[in-house]
Amino acid sequence: MLSFITMNNDTFNLRPARASEQARIRQLVRQGRINPTGLRWERFLVAVSTEGEVIGCAQIKPHADGSRELASVVVTPTWRQRGVARSLIEHLLQHNAPPIYLTCRAVLEDFYTRFGFRVIPTEALPRYFRRIARLAGILRIPLRIMRWDGDQPWAESDSWHTPPVR
Repeated sequence: MLSFITMNNDTFNLRPARASEQARIRQLVRQGRINPTGLRWERFLVAVSTEGEVIGCAQIKPHADGSRELASVVVTPTWRQRGVARSLIEHLLQHNAPPIYLTCRAVLEDFYTRFGFRVIPTEALPRYFRRIARLAGILRIPLRIMRWDGDQPWAESDSWHTPPVR
């Protein structure tokens, strides 16, 4: 067990995923309607309720061009707005060196900005993310590609909170 967390009177644990949880990770990702590729359980951090249910997950996904991505961040609906995603993201960023990239829906830009991620111009992106940006443009999908360079705004304030997802 990596950590025992109580947020807003809700208690859950963070720990590395287990092979037996691969199906649950896939299920969460499908429910979240996010990119279902590269879901290798070995890369995942999971949030687990005190009852033993996997309630959220996230990973740092490596790409062939050497870039790494915060990906597959998803929390089961009954546990949203309770600090689970925040805890997963903060833990992964604290334990992985920058830069870390992410791709998200445009409506989530403000959420990820709170962790220190910034939108990056297409010409400054690694090859993998340039391809994603071009494809999103062609398909007119409102995506943001962001990069984290090591800033930790959550560590600067005890009053930081997760904003509601629009």
